[in-house]
Amino acid sequence: MPAVNAGSKVVAIDGPAGSGKSTVARAVAARLRTDYLDTGAMYRAVAFMAMRSGVDPEDAEPVARLARAMTLEVADRVMVNGVDATIEIRSPEVTRAVSAVAANPEVRAELGRRMREWALERSGGVVEGRDIGTVVFPGAPLKVYLTASDEERAQRRSQEMLDMHYDEVAADIARRDHVDSTRAHAPLAVADDAVVVDTTTRNVDQVVELVLELAAKAGLG
Repeated sequence: MPAVNAGSKVVAIDGPAGSGKSTVARAVAARLRTDYLDTGAMYRAVAFMAMRSGVDPEDAEPVARLARAMTLEVADRVMVNGVDATIEIRSPEVTRAVSAVAANPEVRAELGRRMREWALERSGGVVEGRDIGTVVFPGAPLKVYLTASDEERAQRRSQEMLDMHYDEVAADIARRDHVDSTRAHAPLAVADDAVVVDTTTRNVDQVVELVLELAAKAGLG
């Protein structure tokens, strides 16, 4: 599948759960006055649609058919087949199901195609996920990989997911890390030319400023 060429002004931000990808990517996009795409929300939308349709998220072919057929809009709101699923896609049930959906190669192919179309329509943007710099946009002029300690990531997520205890969140993150980094198709990995940023001891503003400096050096400021 063709990638957006290197001149398309894509800022690719990857990293595991709780590393700060969404918060940082959204702020960077606002500062660069460009669009932002949360690709994790796209996989969550497929998981949501599968559960809503009574399809087992691990049943690969039916889930892939849903992904190919669904209408999906990811912006300030997440619209799935005309239904506002912004809140529902963040539920614990969807969180538990999304790794199976994300490991489905046909789903990844379909959503990757949609991501590239999104960027082509906008001549770039800030895109965050887990394989953005390695698979979806290997020619992106700036690739950033955010990481943080396991404890810090679990703490951040437990503050977001008030209906889950810290130990539950930590266990879920460890499970997702393992699944995402060991799946056969497009595993979570650091691109060879990515800048790795440890956010454990940095606040959001510090990370955003660092990414903006990198963007300016890459000619994206």
